[in-house]
Parts: sequence; C-alpha cells; structure tokens
Amino acid sequence: MKAQAASTPFTSIYAAMTAIINTKLPQVGELLLTRLIVQFRKAFRRNDKAVCLSSTMFIAHLVNHLVAHEIVALQLLSLLLERPSDDSVEVAVGFTREVGQFLSEVSPKANNGVFERFRAILHEGMIDKRVQYMIEVLFQVRKDKYKDNLAIPSELDLVAEEDQITHMISLDDTLDVQEGLGVFKFDEEWEKNEERYEQIRAEILGEGSEESGSEEDSSDGEDEVTEETKKMEIIDQTNTNIVELRRKIYLTIMS
Repeated sequence: MKAQAASTPFTSIYAAMTAIINTKLPQVGELLLTRLIVQFRKAFRRNDKAVCLSSTMFIAHLVNHLVAHEIVALQLLSLLLERPSDDSVEVAVGFTREVGQFLSEVSPKANNGVFERFRAILHEGMIDKRVQYMIEVLFQVRKDKYKDNLAIPSELDLVAEEDQITHMISLDDTLDVQEGLGVFKFDEEWEKNEERYEQIRAEILGEGSEESGSEEDSSDGEDEVTEETKKMEIIDQTNTNIVELRRKIYLTIMS
C-alpha cells in the first residue's frame, strides 16, 4: 500500500500482482482490500485528498481485476457525490476514469446513474471551474469508450475470470485490519511453514515449471549431442594414412 501510494502510475501493476496472489492466498487479497477501505474512510473523514485519491485508485483496479466486488465501487461513488465538494468530486472523477469501463459492462444502469449525477453537478455550477472542466473531460473519456483508461490492459490480463476469487466487502461493514500481523510472533513450526511458503511462492511465480522445463530442455539437448556424436564419422582428408603406408612399404623393400 505504501509503495502504491508513492507511485500511483504503477497501480495497475500492483493490482495485477494482487490478483495473481489472490488466486492462491485469498486471505491476502481480502486483507489488502479491507485495509484500503479503512484507510479511505479515515482519509475521507479527515478531508485528506491525497490519501483518498491513492486509496480509491487502488480499489478501482482491484474491482477491475475482480478481487473486489463492484458494489464497493458504487458505494464509493454514492458517498463522494452525495454532498459534492471540489475535493470529493475530483476524487470521484479520478475513480470513475479508472473503473468506468468495467462498470459500464457489468452494471450499465448504475453507471448511467453516476454520470447523470455528474451532469447535475455540472449544471448546478456550485463547484470550482477546474473541477467542472474535469467532469467535462470525463464525459469525453466515456464518449471515447475509455480507450486510454482500459479496465485491464492486455499485458496485465494474467488471471482467468473463473479462477479469480471476488471479495464481497461493503463500505459500511465493520472491518478488522488485523494490526497484530505487524507484530513479531515466535513460530514453533517455522521451518515447516517456510517450506510451505516457498512452495506457494514458486507456484505463484511459476519457478517450478520453468526449472523443470529447463532441466528437460538441457537433458534433451545432451541426448541430441550424444546422438550426433555417435552419428559423426571422421573423414581424413589429409592422406596421412596413405603416406605412412607408402613409407612402410618403401622401407620394407629397401631393407
């Protein structure tokens, strides 16, 4: 979360990595989503726009990757646009740009309702001109079918939809961020658990299959070299043997 907040342009990559881990360790995906929602709620109460922007961007990409259910995205937009201010509308616009394409596909009616709310806010003219311009740009992005804000870029579409585990967490739920996980606790079965972790890690990163594949390739290569060596015939094109034979015959005759 800290790395994503420090480098928001790479949020889609962090979300793709989370989606992969979530298929093997769904507890990690659920905990991350829980902490992001709690972080957003605290930042929203403190009017901390920077944290709200980074949190909502990460949540948007988790929704795109089906780690989070789309209901949390709609709840966020409803909260941000209920009592519009310059900051809340700006956060809502940024969030919609990231998750808009996904919502238009899975929940078109709700998505249309969100844009109608944006249109009403724009017509009311109660917000800053800069934010009004952001809303106009958002409508243009929607008109262009989010060509520059795809839900999941093709190079990051790494998990099949049927393999993903979606967490149904509401914005109003009582959530436990499990702060105790940040405290060191002695593990009596550390070696056993470490071996299990290494197996899961290798499975997620695909290290086992690559190593076995490389071993098979190397063994196949050695077999091919051996067969080629057996088939290879050495042909003497220097006539050394003939010269040596003639020399022996000459010495025999002369003796």
